[in-house]
Amino acid sequence: MLSVERQQAIIDLVDKNDSALVTDLVRRFNVSEMTIRRDLDQLERKGLLRRVHGGAVSNHGRSYEPPYMLRSTVHNEEKKRIGAAAAELIKTGDSILLDVGTTTLEIARSLHNHQNLTVITPSFHIATLLAEHPGIRLILTGGILRHSELSMVGNLAAQSIHEFYVDKLFLGAGGVDLQAGFSEFNQEDAQVKQVMLHQARDITAVVDSSKFGLVALAAIAPITAVNRIITDSSAQPQLVERMRDKGIEMILV
Repeated sequence: MLSVERQQAIIDLVDKNDSALVTDLVRRFNVSEMTIRRDLDQLERKGLLRRVHGGAVSNHGRSYEPPYMLRSTVHNEEKKRIGAAAAELIKTGDSILLDVGTTTLEIARSLHNHQNLTVITPSFHIATLLAEHPGIRLILTGGILRHSELSMVGNLAAQSIHEFYVDKLFLGAGGVDLQAGFSEFNQEDAQVKQVMLHQARDITAVVDSSKFGLVALAAIAPITAVNRIITDSSAQPQLVERMRDKGIEMILV
């Protein structure tokens, strides 16, 4: 595991549990205590956590959004598997909404053999990837550009999505919690996602297992707003079963 991947995993653990012990991190990542302490020192200097005796605690609130470039370097294999599994649900002639995010980008990467699709997205990353695909009619929403994400947000983005009714939505989220539901770090992102949910006949959430148990600042929708969730096989079995009990199809890859 690269140091940037390990450090993002440490941040995920601290955010999820509010704290982490050095001894637990050493066992989890199979590295030396010196390496973990160095990781924690670097993360503290970046303001991402606070060092305490024997470990670290969370240093930021629910509005903190990990930078896109950092998110794009972690959980890559899991996201690729999730993207490939999601692409298998897409059929010839489908119209789909692709949400912003590093996991939905992997769905776009898996569409190279698909034909006769209409893809609507507020993501410049996805639009750039699909722009030259001969079998895809691409619609990029209007809106205000979020430079950090290269995505379109605000009322213009929401209004343009409201003009379409699609077969399938593939939704991303900053956090997934049984009680709080789906949530996002940025309220403008959450607003666009809420409109997407109303415009799709079939809804699939695509999130890696590190998102489970996290609650971000802005509410998107209850957990039951989606038909299914595609995640990686590291998701806790008990949590998976509780979601299935709520009628959500769970696909683990």
